[in-house]
Parts: sequence; structure tokens; C-alpha cells
Amino acid sequence: MCKNQFNTLTLGLLLAVLMGCKSNKSNNNTITEDKVIISVKSDHFLSGGLSEPISIEKRTLSDGSTADCYKIVVTATPTDHEMGPWCPNNISDDASAGGIWLSDGKVYDVDGAFVQNLATFYDDDTWMMYDSETGEITKTKTLQECEDAANPNVGEEYENFCVECLPSYVADVTHTYYIPVTPKKAVSPYAFARGPGGGAPGGRGAGGPDGPDRPDRPGGPEGRPQDGDRRGPEGRSGMGPSDRGLAFNGIVFNAPAPVDNILNAYTLAPFDDAGGHINLAAGYHYHAATGLSKKIEQADKHAAMIGYAFDGYGIFENTDAGGQEYTDLDESRGHYDETRGYHYHVDKAGNNNFINGLRGVYAQ
Repeated sequence: MCKNQFNTLTLGLLLAVLMGCKSNKSNNNTITEDKVIISVKSDHFLSGGLSEPISIEKRTLSDGSTADCYKIVVTATPTDHEMGPWCPNNISDDASAGGIWLSDGKVYDVDGAFVQNLATFYDDDTWMMYDSETGEITKTKTLQECEDAANPNVGEEYENFCVECLPSYVADVTHTYYIPVTPKKAVSPYAFARGPGGGAPGGRGAGGPDGPDRPDRPGGPEGRPQDGDRRGPEGRSGMGPSDRGLAFNGIVFNAPAPVDNILNAYTLAPFDDAGGHINLAAGYHYHAATGLSKKIEQADKHAAMIGYAFDGYGIFENTDAGGQEYTDLDESRGHYDETRGYHYHVDKAGNNNFINGLRGVYAQ
């Protein structure tokens, strides 16, 4: 073989190897161009949760472009399940009298025994949320008490209160959200900041039997200054969305509950069995997906669909029909298939979290 032929063959083999390596690298990355893009289906939303019919408006998106977006005005009141209960009345009450609490990745029933056992659960003798003689649990009972106990400067008079705000306090609350009709992948994903959370058994951050010093207490459960009055998915900083998306019943998938703040004030703000509770700004909202809101089952046994993120991609349950979690999710908790396009899977209920970010652009 002549030298020129040898060099030509060698160069050809080298190019083939390089092209093969480049191809393999591309296949291992996330999909750069979706073959299937599923538009938002507005008729998935239950009409009972809407304050007005869903309409379409042109909106500016986070990448500066404009697009048709669904304008969704919700009542913050679910019509597919009951709200509450949250706080039991007595330490003798069973789980049907109370809601749930999320801690260390687990879901706990807030029954009377749970409240009675708080000092042991959090290894802190300051916890004493009931009358030792009657067993009656100390909890908020009026709108004013709800507002005072949810204030970030909550006074010591609300220490050891179970905080529950009732649906009647927010009967007139409505919120307006915008979701792109057709999702569009962003140049780079938007990652949500994880707010104060945790609440792991055995500590409250500052922790210890004596608890944190009074001047440094972060505050009570989800007051308006903590959550903000969300009239859309924009966070308080205006830099991006804070809420994650909407369930089909019109209830917002909220940012993680500030569990550490709640516990540091020696208060408890349980969620109901659907994963929701109420504050005076946001109304009723979810912090966990427990399977009680409307879902759309999938014919191929994929996890059921439960709503839309604010970038228009679908949100699905944590596990498939066989109870198996997905192991191929990206950093936003999403993945792609040719039946559903790109979509998200919510975190486990006990993790006080839904999704970690938005893969797509969102309406400003």
C-alpha cells in the first residue's frame, strides 16, 4: 500500500472514530429538540375551581418572546375533595380528626397522639400543645388568631399553638395565572430556590432543649410577608416564578412550606390529607401531592397526570401504576417520552417539594 493510500485510510478511520464519539456523547445528553410537544389542554381544568372561563392572551415570556398564554383565574377552592381537617381537638382524637405533617421525607398523621408526643418527636421539652388535665389541644379558632399566629413576628402568646386557618376566611380569594399554550424549552432550565424546610425529627435547625433565642426567631407559619400575595407565579424578588404550577382543580402547587420557621416559633401548621392548608394571602394551596386531587390515568401505566407547571409542561405523580419511582429524571425532575413529550414527576409527598425547576420559558 502506498504512503498516500495509507494516510488517506488512517485519516478516514480517525474521522469515523471522532464522529462516533461525538454521536455517543450527543445521545447521552438531554434531548435538544423534542419530537413531540404536547400543548396545554385547558379542558383538563375543572370548571368549579375557576372564577371565570379560561381565555387566551398574548404575554411576554421569560426569554423576551411573546406567545399565546392561557389566562386562568382560580378561586383557590377545590371542588374535587374536602378541605381539612388540620388540627385535632383533643389528644384522644384519631387520625380522622387531623391532617398530616411532613418531616424527614415521611408523612405523619397529625392525630392526638402525634400532638401529645411533639416534645419527644422534636427532642425539646418546650413543646406542650395541649391541656394536661383535659387533653384539649391549643389551636387558633378565629380569623384574627389565624392572622396573628401567621405573622412572622408572632408573639410568645401563640407559642405551642396548632395553627389552622379555615376556608371561610378566604372565601373571596382569587388568583390569576398565565401558562403558555404550547411549552417552549428555555436555553437553560430555571432552578427553584429551596426555601426553609426540613423539619427533620430530632431538631429544628437551631435545635436544642432550650430552643433558639427569642430575638432570632424566624417567625411563624407562612404569613403574608413570607409567602407574598401571589397574583401569578412571580416570586417576591420578581426574578422568576416561586409557585410551581396548577392542579387540575385550580389549586396552586406552592413552594416548599417554611417548616423550620413554623417549628422555631413552636407552632404547628398541619396540611390536610390532600397536602394543602390555608393562609390569608394564598388561600388554600398544596405543599404535597397525596393523590386526592383530579388525576388523568395513563393507558400505558405511566404515572397519572395531575396538573401543569407554569411553563406549560405536564406534571405527573411520583410513581407509575406499579408504585415505582422514575430513575431517569433530570435536575428539574422531568424526562421525555414520545407519548407525553417532556414532563415532570413530583417529589415524594414527605419531601415538602413538587419539582425542582422549570425546563421551559414562563409568562412574565
